Amino acid sequence: MVGEIETENKVLVIKRITVTLHLSADEEDRETVERVLEVYEDSCPVARSIRDGIEIASKLDLTTKSSLR
Repeated sequence: MVGEIETENKVLVIKRITVTLHLSADEEDRETVERVLEVYEDSCPVARSIRDGIEIASKLDLTTKSSLR
């Protein structure tokens, strides 16, 4: 997770957060993993609590089990 902080009236404020999900899965599960990534924020209590004030971006770092062989 990486936060981007800016100064507003001499106070540090978190403006953006980028979450990188590092996952290992079978290649045939890639589509499911990508669909979950698109909707997980709506079910995440932290994301729902802060999303009106802080921009949240999610990225996927998927290692397929077929590429580990």
